[in-house]
Amino acid sequence: MKVEVSPDLCCGAGMCALLAPEVFDQSDEGVVLLLDARPPAAVCAAVREAADQCPCTAITLHETPEAG
Repeated sequence: MKVEVSPDLCCGAGMCALLAPEVFDQSDEGVVLLLDARPPAAVCAAVREAADQCPCTAITLHETPEAG
């Protein structure tokens, strides 16, 4: 999975940082910060939930084929 964020769309709800703190944080202004654009499989479910819960659709997920 590859994660992209659009800070310009972010309304600062903070759901992403609460649901997947390994991948998302918030700036001092409350805007989304992406910590890991290619998160490990162990947190992908939380990242998907964060994207689904984002009220501003500021998170875009791109599914990538599994390596191996």
